[in-house]
Amino acid sequence: MHKSTKATAIPKWVKDKVEERDQYCCIICGRPGVGNAHYIRRSQMGKGIVENVVTLCPQCHHDFDNGSMRKEYGRIIKDYLDMYYPDFTDEQRRFHKYET
Repeated sequence: MHKSTKATAIPKWVKDKVEERDQYCCIICGRPGVGNAHYIRRSQMGKGIVENVVTLCPQCHHDFDNGSMRKEYGRIIKDYLDMYYPDFTDEQRRFHKYET
């Protein structure tokens, strides 16, 4: 597996920890969800780490990834993650080719 693929994948332990943090509910609408939504997208080298992943329901996940709510939901998700990890930057949420 390529380093970037491994870094952007979300391991089961991360999903479990994220779902527990988010109380198994979508952080946007409150419906049941799963911890599998990257704040910084995989296509933008967003890491599969607790500090970059949130729980979203299928509808909010779709709207965030593909819909017109990308910007608005992005702000909500960033504010939510910053509440838990105030010193964690968006750059730290990205995989960088030469990091160890």
